[in-house]
Amino acid sequence: MIRPAIATDADSIARIYNHYVLNTIITFEEQAVSAQEMAGRIDEVTSASLPWLVVEDAGRIVGYAYASKWKGRCAYRFSVESTVYLDPDSAGKGYGTRLYERLFASLRECGMHVVIGGIALPNPASIALHEKLGMKKAAHFSEVGYKFGKWIDVGYWQATL
Repeated sequence: MIRPAIATDADSIARIYNHYVLNTIITFEEQAVSAQEMAGRIDEVTSASLPWLVVEDAGRIVGYAYASKWKGRCAYRFSVESTVYLDPDSAGKGYGTRLYERLFASLRECGMHVVIGGIALPNPASIALHEKLGMKKAAHFSEVGYKFGKWIDVGYWQATL
């Protein structure tokens, strides 16, 4: 089941996200995020009338996706950045595809024009997901992040909705 996130989902969302924070280069955050901080992030996104979705399996949140403002300047108001994270045990089961399909549909309904996804590289699974949804690589920045003692590239994929 895919549904809009609510504040009480923050514990589950933080649990999923913190796995990536503490163990991977997928996110450039380096400190675990509290449920309270995550609830604030959910509120920030939904207060901007943008979607934050969760997917449940047997009543347990196993992934989430959301869109946030791409940039603060007014002319960017029809462009958003998408994000998706899955519980590591739930990867490869189609949840990411379903979340992104629903997210993109919601963005179209909101009147968004472009969706952009940033990917820390290498990440073949994330690239495959973004390209499966019709996103094309638009940019590559070399060594813009530093985590776990190494420099990390970031690529950006985008699609016109």
